[in-house]
This record gives sequence, structure tokens and C-alpha cells, in this order.
Amino acid sequence: MARKSPRRRRWKITHSQRAELQYPVSRVDRFLGEGIYSRRLSSSALVFLVGVLEYLTPNILELAGEVTHTSGMKRIAPEHVCQVVQNKEQLHQLFKQGGTSVFEPPEPEDN
Repeated sequence: MARKSPRRRRWKITHSQRAELQYPVSRVDRFLGEGIYSRRLSSSALVFLVGVLEYLTPNILELAGEVTHTSGMKRIAPEHVCQVVQNKEQLHQLFKQGGTSVFEPPEPEDN
């Protein structure tokens, strides 16, 4: 009776490694699952969303760093990021929610 040769363990390849992304796809999947966004999402939609986030983040931070540098400060503050999003029309349109911007105070509702 011949013994089976021990199989080598294959290392698991994550979705992020497979798509050559730095951001964790599984974490985004978990966050979207915890919210009330959708019951089911395809894995390609998650990879696309993470790719978009990975593209936007350094661009926004680069612009915020320029604003920080022009204001004479050394650290990027949340105000700098908000200023960049408000000043760039494309980013402002992207971060609008339901007709109102994330950075504008909500209008009081009359009851």
C-alpha cells in the first residue's frame, strides 16, 4: 500500500491580491453587508468599488496637501479635505447625497 505524498499547502490569494489592489476588498464587503445598501453584491462590483476608492484617495489627499502647504501648515486636517471637495466641482458632485451636499448643513424640516 503506497502512502500518499503530503500535499503542499497552497497559500490563499485574497481578492485584493488577485486584483492587485492595496485596499482590502473583504473589509469593504463586510462594511457594505452591515449597512442597508444591498443584500447581494457581485465580487466584481466590490473590486470595482475598491479600485475607485483607491484611485480617489491619493488624488484627494494630494490636493489637500497642496491646500495645507499654501496655508502654511504641516499636517492635513479634515478642514483641508472638506475645502478641496467643496472647491473641486467634480468632487463636489461626487459627494452629493440626494440633492444636498455632505458638507452643507441640512435644511431644517418644518413639522
